[in-house]
Amino acid sequence: MFEGEKTLVFWLGLIILALASVSMFSLVWYNALYAVRYDGYYSLDYQVPFIVGAGAFVLVGLYMMKSGTKKQKPPETQLLKQQ
Repeated sequence: MFEGEKTLVFWLGLIILALASVSMFSLVWYNALYAVRYDGYYSLDYQVPFIVGAGAFVLVGLYMMKSGTKKQKPPETQLLKQQ
C-alpha cells in the first residue's frame, strides 16, 4: 500500500497518525481504568469530542500517508521511452 518514494507529506502524515493514535489510546485507557474503579462516577460526556477528534486525525494521517507516496513507473515503460 505504501510502496514507492516517500515524500514529506507521507512523513507528516505518519507523525499525525502516531500522535492521534497515542492520544486516542490514552483517552480510551483512562476511561476504561476509571469506569471500573468508580462505577459510573466518571462520565464519557466530556471526552467524546476528543475521542472523535483523535479518530478523525487518524483518518487524516492515513490519507496523507497514502497520498504522500509517489508511484514508481514500471521499468519496461522507461525502457521504451529511451529507445
